[in-house]
Amino acid sequence: MDWRVFVATFGAVFCAELADKTQLVGIGMAAKTGKPVSVWLGSVSAYIIVTVISVFLGAVMAKFIKPELIRYIGASLFIIIGFLMLFKVI
Repeated sequence: MDWRVFVATFGAVFCAELADKTQLVGIGMAAKTGKPVSVWLGSVSAYIIVTVISVFLGAVMAKFIKPELIRYIGASLFIIIGFLMLFKVI
């Protein structure tokens, strides 16, 4: 295992996920149901599946597209979505 990649990935995902809509959903579901363990298991299971899909797609895309291009496309999509949200198109 490459610990540098692990720590970099952990740090990036941890910071990116702080106070996002996923946490708000977890807070709301735990408060509404009163079953925090079930909410936690459901959240972790869903995140595992989403992460497996994204890592798989990234690995496949890297075989056909340079990683730098994937990064630029991702950044561009974030900017476009940000503008669309800013101007209330979405």
